[in-house]
Amino acid sequence: MRQIAIVTVLLFSVALSTPLMAKHKESVDMKGMNRIFLGWVDINPDNYHRQGYSTREEYLAVINHANTAFQENCQSKVFSGRTMTAAKSRSDENTAGNDLYVKFSDAVYDHGYRLHLSIHFIDLKTNKEIGSVPLKTYKGHLCGLEGCMNKELEEVSRELQKALAGEATEETH
Repeated sequence: MRQIAIVTVLLFSVALSTPLMAKHKESVDMKGMNRIFLGWVDINPDNYHRQGYSTREEYLAVINHANTAFQENCQSKVFSGRTMTAAKSRSDENTAGNDLYVKFSDAVYDHGYRLHLSIHFIDLKTNKEIGSVPLKTYKGHLCGLEGCMNKELEEVSRELQKALAGEATEETH
């Protein structure tokens, strides 16, 4: 129990300091990038017990389902009119043939069913980050993990849509 408390304090400290270190890049025109690789929102499945799941596999199925639903939403709404390839798993980074890589990092799901993550826009021709949305908290309210994660990933898709349209994204921490 003591180790869990120490790890929690350390993770909380890192979570608080990360937004202060992250720099929000000015909006960049990504309208000409028509072939997009959408990365995986990689939530650690080993935290299944903290989220109330009895097995890692059960929790992993929820995470995988939420990623699939998020990808479908992005394909139909965010990247409509563009060619989107989506990661098939947490280790899939096969970006070949694409202009833009939308990469997610710092993805953590806390006990209050809040998703924390950063978004990175990488120009695959130069392999350089051309924009980002620093660590942000997305909140789905009054729902179980799967319902909350689906709502929060819907918020993430709206953030992506704004960024790809060249609109400034709001920073909230």
